[in-house]
Amino acid sequence: MNEKIRNKKVAESLTETTKLLQYKDINGQNRLFGGRLMEWIDEVAALTAMRHCGGLVTTCAVDNLRFKYGAYINEVIVLIGKITYVGNTSMEVRVDTYVENIETGIRRAINHAYLICVHVDENGKPLPVKYGLEVETVSEKAEWEGAVKRNKARRLRFNDGY
Repeated sequence: MNEKIRNKKVAESLTETTKLLQYKDINGQNRLFGGRLMEWIDEVAALTAMRHCGGLVTTCAVDNLRFKYGAYINEVIVLIGKITYVGNTSMEVRVDTYVENIETGIRRAINHAYLICVHVDENGKPLPVKYGLEVETVSEKAEWEGAVKRNKARRLRFNDGY
């Protein structure tokens, strides 16, 4: 059994990054290319998980990736990652993506996703996550409870060969 050193708060590993949508990020319909957004989401999730576990990680699953709205050239894209669950060697990370109105600062959600990152050594072998997760708010507790359900569903799908 992995003995956690201590719990970290969700805020300790929170990661936010901002991108300016450029022509290289656009698809054939003049909107943000979904593959580019997936790349950015994966980076934010990995950074968030690395901050939590204090080491290297690899993404082992992307779950519940939802594209809600498009984004267009010169729009400001904001991605925010936070830990929602910590297991023995894995962590669930939620990444929310927004378009930010540069004049008002108001953000409109365009995507959210859950990713599973595994703490690994330099050879890619899974390592125990040293830190548990301290959930403080009602929202954080709801995310944890949702993560437990998503984890069970992922295990069932895995056992069924998906």
